[in-house]
Amino acid sequence: MAVYMNEVSRTFGEYLLIPGYSSVECIPANVSLQTPLVKFKKGNKPPMSLNIPMTSAIMQSVSDDTMAISLAKEGGLSFIYGSQSIESQAQMVARVKSYRAGFVVSDSNISPEDTLDELLMLKKKTNHSTVAVTIDGSSRGKLLGIVTSRDYRVSRMTLDTKVKDFMTPFEDLICGNKDTTLKEANNIIWEHKLNCLPIIDGEQRLISMVFRKDYNTNKENENELIDESKRYMVGAGINTRDYAERIPALLQAGVDVLCIDSSEGFTEWQKIVLEYIRKNYGDIVKIGAGNIVDKEGFRFLAEAGADFVKVGIGGGAICITREQKGIGRGQATALIEVAKARDEYFNETGIYVPICSDGGTVHDYHITLALAMGADFLMLGRYFARFDESPTKKVNINGNYMKEYWGEGSTRAKNWQRYDLGGDEKLSFEEGVDSFVPYAGSLEDNVGLSLSKVRSTMCNCGYLTIPELQKNAKLTLVSSTSIVEGSAHDVLLKDSRQIL
Repeated sequence: MAVYMNEVSRTFGEYLLIPGYSSVECIPANVSLQTPLVKFKKGNKPPMSLNIPMTSAIMQSVSDDTMAISLAKEGGLSFIYGSQSIESQAQMVARVKSYRAGFVVSDSNISPEDTLDELLMLKKKTNHSTVAVTIDGSSRGKLLGIVTSRDYRVSRMTLDTKVKDFMTPFEDLICGNKDTTLKEANNIIWEHKLNCLPIIDGEQRLISMVFRKDYNTNKENENELIDESKRYMVGAGINTRDYAERIPALLQAGVDVLCIDSSEGFTEWQKIVLEYIRKNYGDIVKIGAGNIVDKEGFRFLAEAGADFVKVGIGGGAICITREQKGIGRGQATALIEVAKARDEYFNETGIYVPICSDGGTVHDYHITLALAMGADFLMLGRYFARFDESPTKKVNINGNYMKEYWGEGSTRAKNWQRYDLGGDEKLSFEEGVDSFVPYAGSLEDNVGLSLSKVRSTMCNCGYLTIPELQKNAKLTLVSSTSIVEGSAHDVLLKDSRQIL
């Protein structure tokens, strides 16, 4: 007969952390959020670690190269979505790996044969005061000059005046070369009182621009996630169909870590992919697998060679897998069981396989709960979809700014590979929805605020590292009544619409 699990399937919102003793050393500034990303042997250092326990989800509406760069600056990692062509995904990875902080690829460019009228239209579109003049009007063309607001006066010129007639020509510009460091670029800017410094190659082609206004934000971030060559780290999602072609292209582009993107990972399909990796690349290529919700699923993927395992089925904000299929498990219950299995596997084999909590995170404090329950890091979709850096449009809905957010199992994404069960190459039915999420501003501001809450909570519990929290945290179940008690109650809030 069927196996019945009598334990209730629980979510993060049903738990609270019990505060513990805090010493004078236990202050947020002393908290380390560094955490392993991939497996390692007992006594050894993890080959890859995150500086903050946050990764962005393998989704079209979340993780592109812009998101990857911004999150790496804060110490986290993005997994660039795989539901696109191999070429475009590899190009996104390459752009992250070639990005240099403070060196901006010019997106305001014009040719010398264009007119003042065309320049004004471009400036209105980009809202940029500095425009590069290249031979073909592209961002990588031969640099012929620069145009700023000091170079023209609309009241004294006709709109058909050619750009070449009023630009600051190349021979009057001060430029840096491709080997110029950010520190050197900023020194040149300050020494010559420049607003920007074009960076060119040996053939005078424009590579990038360094702007005076960005000086303060160009300072090195001690938390940034970089590789041995001081390039930002980036991950990428793959599927169980075209992996043999996709993986080499991503590795050529410089990807640091891969992850099999699937709604359900306890399958032979994932084992085949992991075995292919180990046979062809050994342990050099790092790859995560999932998703699973119990100890059997974890053990299967760990033994198959996964470098980390994702936990969670049906808990995402846009996921309707539980509604459509009736499969899944409450995220807290799944995480607690898998964490226990991870520790048992470590004790048996001496190999620590990190686990990633994927889904079910609604409030910032759920991040701390997930870590306390055993997660080494989290994968977040809705959280990151709200920010400027996500690839979706910002729209005004009834006077409120929102951002588009859709699931990989939605008709819009058409990511049938994520739900592949070996059949036809199509989605038979939706397992995700197309939606909006409230616009929240910049990633930097929001991640900083969220992690300040995590650090503060860890200090309240008396722990300065994630391993200490995982080992010693005390958690309690809460009743529906105590959940009400935990919010503002029995008062009339000043911003309430009840006050007229």
